[in-house]
Amino acid sequence: METVNQVICEKRSYSRELKSHQHEFGQFLFPLQGSLEIQTKGQEIILNSDYCFYLPPKFDHNYRSMDRNEFLILDIPTHYLPDHTSSMYIQLDKQWASIRYLLLEEARSQENTASLADLTRYVTNKLQISIPPSIDYIHNHFKESIRLETLAKIEHYHPVYYSAWFKKRTGKSPKVYISDLRLKEAKHLLNSTVWSMSKISEELGFENSSSFTRWFVQCEGIAPQNYRMLNNG
Repeated sequence: METVNQVICEKRSYSRELKSHQHEFGQFLFPLQGSLEIQTKGQEIILNSDYCFYLPPKFDHNYRSMDRNEFLILDIPTHYLPDHTSSMYIQLDKQWASIRYLLLEEARSQENTASLADLTRYVTNKLQISIPPSIDYIHNHFKESIRLETLAKIEHYHPVYYSAWFKKRTGKSPKVYISDLRLKEAKHLLNSTVWSMSKISEELGFENSSSFTRWFVQCEGIAPQNYRMLNNG
């Protein structure tokens, strides 16, 4: 098993040969050119320049590249990492693209190890607060019907493994997580608007006010009309 005692930031390329290993450190992969096939337990992704990928320590994975490729790799010793991290597929938004640029500059210069260490601490902190793409999707679409298969596909997981990953990440099942978001929004609408039950049920994606009322009673033990009266005096 591979180990590192200090941060390593460098460019690497990968062959067509399918290789399998794990390492004692965390690793970020930032595609610069081409793509990389990565297989883990329950997850298969093709990593391209729109995303980066984090591999936690002691995490079995297979990998190969079928095209001309170059990647910026950040190997992170465990003392930089929180106690428990999981693999994460991260879209390269402006912030992560800026991080990649700064890491590229560090890889080119290799002069100031202190600045690379500081940047690595920033990256690991951002890792902890980053929202995985599927959870971001839930927050944008929780008023709609969301299939587990859709969420699993976003993270490139098999649905069974996705559910386990999601619960480890959030402490809840996807169904409960989505229901909690809808309930929070339902309470907000009941307290802050004079909308009818039909309007609120439509806003939250229910077929009708009766199905909304049944669901709200199951969650809160009280009808939404009564909840509104109690909270609005």
